[in-house]
Amino acid sequence: MIKKSQEHLNSVNESYAEHMSVALKVGSKMITSGFMALIHGLIPAIFEKNASNRIKELHNFINQKR
Repeated sequence: MIKKSQEHLNSVNESYAEHMSVALKVGSKMITSGFMALIHGLIPAIFEKNASNRIKELHNFINQKR
């Protein structure tokens, strides 16, 4: 497990702390985007494009980062 984790960190050129920071940032944005999408599903006038815009931003961020 440790070897595989180190290989992954090397492949993305990040230290453990950098990787944890990025993963926490992405994960928290995914969670908030999910809540926005759920609320939008209940009340379509709220968060009309927020969740989809966040998904696009995360996609761009991840592709630029790696």
